[in-house]
Amino acid sequence: MLRYTATAEDLLRSRFALSPAFELCGLLRRLCGMGAPLPGGWAARLAPGFARLRRETALDAVLALQTSSSGANFVAPPPRGLAQTWADDLAAIRATPLSVARDEIDRLGRRAPVRDPRVRALLDSDEVVDLIGDALDRAWNDLMAPDWSQLRAICERDVVHRVGVIGERGWREAIEGLDRGLVWSGLSLQVPLHSENAVVDLSGEGLLMVPSVLVWPGVAAFYDEPWPKALVYLARGTSTLWERAAPGPDAQAALAALLGRSRARLLAELGTPASTSQLARSLGMAPGAVGDHLAVLRASGLLARARSGRAVLYRRTALGDALVEGATEEM
Repeated sequence: MLRYTATAEDLLRSRFALSPAFELCGLLRRLCGMGAPLPGGWAARLAPGFARLRRETALDAVLALQTSSSGANFVAPPPRGLAQTWADDLAAIRATPLSVARDEIDRLGRRAPVRDPRVRALLDSDEVVDLIGDALDRAWNDLMAPDWSQLRAICERDVVHRVGVIGERGWREAIEGLDRGLVWSGLSLQVPLHSENAVVDLSGEGLLMVPSVLVWPGVAAFYDEPWPKALVYLARGTSTLWERAAPGPDAQAALAALLGRSRARLLAELGTPASTSQLARSLGMAPGAVGDHLAVLRASGLLARARSGRAVLYRRTALGDALVEGATEEM
């Protein structure tokens, strides 16, 4: 069991952040069979590119530094805030001192020795940080970038929800709501990591809370020096990628015939509340066009809106749910 100890100052300094690098590593772990499988269509689409990158880059060295539930911190360093980009993460990875990378490579090597001579040579190279940075950059552009807008929108929508919980019910409910195994007692947070047994003082720096679509299983944590302390948890709405069936082609056509293609897409997307900007990023539409379509759907009684902090979130009404679900069931 991992336990973070905090002060009132830590609560004031705690904040949410997004981690493109952590999501990329989660994707790579799943593609090579570490952890829960990806949805079939997603895995099949990415498999050829993944195999090519393993042949052409040092990606196997990256995979050697991963397990199903953890990995080298320098490969996915904790983010700094909600505006984090892949360029920010890549710069942090490339700036890793060789001594820090060596320490983490050696630590993971003691737990899972590397037998492959090619991979061992890559990890022993003095250029290992640059080789890993190059491999990750290729993997980001070839495998993750096409889906990142959708995944980022899910994480951003989660943050808006959590901030609302903090404002309405306080930190304890907000933090315990991240994962059912988390326990907040006084100023101490117990994290159910069965392979770890440590007490970590946040030292007035606060805790980063990082929503993720690809974290598995449960939660992940950063607590080793010199990295910022962070807790990675499964974002609300992630199940839409795995469990909640989107309307099939016939159902989409029926909705599009009734509402128009763009409005049908928006209505289908709003099973989970979202803002205009989040929807624009997720669906690749212009914000102005999204706003116009949302106004029509709301005037028709298919959507409602409410303010959460600074954001205005739209969600389907019962009538909107019935329209989407009825179309899917009929098909």
